[in-house]
Amino acid sequence: MPPVKSRPIDKFDHRRDELAESALLTLGELGYARASLREIAGNSPFSHGVVHYYFQDKLELVIYSVRYYKARCVTRYDPVVRDSTSPEELIEAFADKLAQTIREEAPMHRLWYDLRTQSMFEEPLRDAITEIDATLEAMIWRVVDRYATLTGAPPSVPASTAYAMLDGLFQQALLAYTAAGETVLDGLAAQVRIVLPLMVR
Repeated sequence: MPPVKSRPIDKFDHRRDELAESALLTLGELGYARASLREIAGNSPFSHGVVHYYFQDKLELVIYSVRYYKARCVTRYDPVVRDSTSPEELIEAFADKLAQTIREEAPMHRLWYDLRTQSMFEEPLRDAITEIDATLEAMIWRVVDRYATLTGAPPSVPASTAYAMLDGLFQQALLAYTAAGETVLDGLAAQVRIVLPLMVR
């Protein structure tokens, strides 16, 4: 019996991933409204024709790119959940990771909040943004649930409330970081130390 051949890498999807990586750089710099498909292509190694071959329009490219990026983001805090052995250790590791992701990926986070706002006005964006938002809520809930387990007390808020509270702190810190830089990130850590204990009874 001949050996089973492994499935070849889908070249079409691989190229779409490459285009998404490239598009995210321009989208993160300019935002959704200011970045045209032609401009995205112009700031990439790919021609406008190539980009248009793989994506029907800017909206399709943006949705694909953000899904691609967020699929990697949703596991960002899993090491914090896995490795923390006390409530205090989890708070510090989580606060450090929040600050790190703002420091290293601020343009991508600005793009995310831009798109989330745009989805209130552009229905074609809404389903994708709502779906991604649900995965981010689950990501944050894993942290809160682990914190509750380490404290020996049940959560005092549902997942949606925990997400809204921590996402609000993150968005405020991102805005402040954009204006003032590194110094504001200590304030984010201090807020996390206050807020996370409020989420358990």
